[in-house]
Amino acid sequence: MARYTESACRLCRREGEKLYLKGNRCFSEKCGFDRRSYAPGQHGQKRPRVTNFGIQLREKQKVKRMYGLMEKQFRLLFERAERMKGITGHNFMMLLEMRLDNVVYRASFALSRKQARQLVSHGHILVNGRRLDIPSFIVNTGDVIEIKEKSREMVPVKEAVEAGREIPDWLRVDNEKLKAEVVSQPTRESITHPIQEQLIVEFFSR
Repeated sequence: MARYTESACRLCRREGEKLYLKGNRCFSEKCGFDRRSYAPGQHGQKRPRVTNFGIQLREKQKVKRMYGLMEKQFRLLFERAERMKGITGHNFMMLLEMRLDNVVYRASFALSRKQARQLVSHGHILVNGRRLDIPSFIVNTGDVIEIKEKSREMVPVKEAVEAGREIPDWLRVDNEKLKAEVVSQPTRESITHPIQEQLIVEFFSR
């Protein structure tokens, strides 16, 4: 499975904003973006020429990196959103939020989406009582996601739960049993990070 293995802080610097890819480190003094908020590379501090295409590209790259997807995964998910009824941009954001790795992160069982993806891939997550190790799996309303009983004492899981991140209203979480239930589909308003999904729609519609 292809995945990004370079510095995560470079991605935040390239997009010009925090993408919160490294959990608690993003809130500490060690945050690479806070220390060097300009783009990486030799010409990072120069002011680039901005075009409509460039704006659309940067928004697409930002969201792709935020959710930890590779280009092919990202495009296939967008094509799936296009085939659904309703507003393509809203459908796309809903599908991104309903990925299993993102649900584990949103339920505050992991400090970052990358850590959540590792928990899923290593078999620490149960969906409706069955082990599932596919981070891209799209959950449905009514699904119950939980940490395996043998994995509940893992330090990263405990740290994530103790961090006490805000839980979205489409999830019902029991921190004692480390269990989360999807009570509804996520709405556009439940995504608090500033994302302009219409720019992504325009990018893929060229």
